[in-house]
Amino acid sequence: MMFLPSKKDLKTALEVFAVFQWPLSVFLIEKIWRRKLITVIFVNLYLVVFTSYWPVTVLILTWLAYDWKTPERGGRRVTSVRNWRLWKHYCDYFPLRLLKTHDISPSYNYILVCHPHGVLSHSWFGQFATNGLCFSKIFPGITPYVLTLGAFFWVPLLRDYVMSSGTCSVSQSSMDFLLTHRGTGNMLIVVVGGLAECKYSLPGSTTLVLKNRTGFVRMALRHGVPLIPAYAFGEADLYSQHIFTPGGLVNRFQKWFQSMVHIYPCAFYGRGFTENSWGLLPYAQPVTTIVGKPLPLPKIENPSQETVAKYHALYTDALRKLFDQHKTKFGISETQELVIV
Repeated sequence: MMFLPSKKDLKTALEVFAVFQWPLSVFLIEKIWRRKLITVIFVNLYLVVFTSYWPVTVLILTWLAYDWKTPERGGRRVTSVRNWRLWKHYCDYFPLRLLKTHDISPSYNYILVCHPHGVLSHSWFGQFATNGLCFSKIFPGITPYVLTLGAFFWVPLLRDYVMSSGTCSVSQSSMDFLLTHRGTGNMLIVVVGGLAECKYSLPGSTTLVLKNRTGFVRMALRHGVPLIPAYAFGEADLYSQHIFTPGGLVNRFQKWFQSMVHIYPCAFYGRGFTENSWGLLPYAQPVTTIVGKPLPLPKIENPSQETVAKYHALYTDALRKLFDQHKTKFGISETQELVIV
């Protein structure tokens, strides 16, 4: 009996497994993304021409061609997957918390704008792509759609796993569809900083990539839907990074790589499977997401640059107020401010 794991050990193991499978999936997707879709095509062509597995490959490619637009047409949500007990363990690992400051009426559609991206967006995944924190009870009548890169939907089977959580493509056609063909009560979750924000994801950092990110404002104006600011306190603290010497060989490579593929290859690390080791697991630090008040926008089908800039400034002000109102509750000093780049 002395060799049997305790309930606490089993709980910890389940939490670690739940969290580890997420970055593992992300790394697989990023690897394929960097080599573009043509890599996937050539691999499958090789299987067709030089192996005996060609019927399976042909079947997969046929299904992909048939199902290619699904991520832009609302995806394929599976409620039972979102309700897996696994996601409760995922949220307990940190732990994650989701707090709203205002009720959200299901009579309208919304674009919820998330900050910061973090290295792997752990909080946004746990809070909105799963029901691990009982999203449906916190926001009754609201259906969340996490929007992400189209590369997540290039890989057979993995794409179905991603879509089962209610995740869809972040493309314009996808957003147009969700805001016009799914009735009301839809919440589009957009992490506007994207992968460009990874290099600012350092413990204690409050730097956001937002100054030139205006597409979400234009989309909200085109459909006349409110924008909702949301800030995850603690997301930037989940990993550490090694900062290379500015102007050095590695730093120049990082900047060159970012200019080529729009991904900043940061050297990040967290903890390993044991408490004092390092690895790809995030630190077990609490992350609390504060969801702010909806900012109403008028419906303007073809907004001018000046109009977009006006409402982008209003959104930025609302985000700053949300951050300033809650920052001291999470260990951030009164004098520290958001840095918008």
